[in-house]
Amino acid sequence: MTNSMSTETSRTNGTLDARWRALRAEQSSIRQKDAAEALGVSEAELLAARRGDGVERLAGPWGELIKKLPDLGVVMALTRNENVVHEKVGQYEKISIMQNMGLVLNEAIDLRIFLNHWAFGFAVFEPTDSAMRRSLQFFDVDGRAVHKIYLRDDSDIAAYEALVASYRYTEHWEALNILPAIVPPADRPDAAIDQPALRDRWQALQDVHDFHAMLQDLGAGRVQALRLIGEDWAYRVENDSFQLALNMAANAELPIMIFAGNAGVIQIHTGPVQQLKRTGPWFNVLDADFNLHLREDRIAQSWVVKKPTADGIVTSLELYDENNNQIAWMFGARKPGQPELEAWRALVGALADKRLSV
Repeated sequence: MTNSMSTETSRTNGTLDARWRALRAEQSSIRQKDAAEALGVSEAELLAARRGDGVERLAGPWGELIKKLPDLGVVMALTRNENVVHEKVGQYEKISIMQNMGLVLNEAIDLRIFLNHWAFGFAVFEPTDSAMRRSLQFFDVDGRAVHKIYLRDDSDIAAYEALVASYRYTEHWEALNILPAIVPPADRPDAAIDQPALRDRWQALQDVHDFHAMLQDLGAGRVQALRLIGEDWAYRVENDSFQLALNMAANAELPIMIFAGNAGVIQIHTGPVQQLKRTGPWFNVLDADFNLHLREDRIAQSWVVKKPTADGIVTSLELYDENNNQIAWMFGARKPGQPELEAWRALVGALADKRLSV
């Protein structure tokens, strides 16, 4: 990698790198995201400032890079938003890329990818308490992480090094063009939403994947639609309902699906959960191949949502933050063509005493 950077960029990055080193000396176990927040920069900017300190910048095309990920073997895939971290151990397989959309459909690592939100990529090689840790990390144009991939002891290091060499950024490494986060427009007034059309379209749904397009056609916000549709299709529950559902699923050994994501990736766990633990404001799933870390204190609304499909009613438990952004959502485990598990419906029904009036 070349060292050609503008004087201003070198000075800025040098200053940030020095601040990062001082912070790490004081708090050796500080997480990268927390360090970036403490330093007043994005994660992507912090990594860019660490150029030469175990950090290589990567170049796309990202879809082609993703197609190489099966070569790494078993890894840990991490997708997060501000309020939840979703981690899965497995291998990238059954990959398809269609322009700005992508799918990874392995049973363990199951992703929906939106490549127009992949702006920056880095390979990171850094020490931990026990060993050196290798990762690939990808960020949106605002510098927020969309997806990270961490190698494990049994991953293919030679394949990782070959991938980094193939996709190393070879242009002048100037300052990252970080843009402000896009603020979604406010919902239109409820009176502007055609509520009879909303109900007609909702009741005519044949696939849960058509829900987003329906909202776009009607110009309705997601939470707004939940409020307006009527309690036979969506109703609020208390904000401890998600962890209660996790506990009930664990006790019943019931397979579930847990979705979490951001603008660039949605990551899905399908299967049972077992080891549950609360640590401060975080409620955690700590299983061997699946970890979830949920900030319960940032849940503003929780909803039970029912959607008709060609396979019957599909029920979800959905979490939203104070800005009506989805945090995470849960279903009973199912595949297309299969009806919803009766045990999942019974579990959701057991939350009846958590139901709130809107």
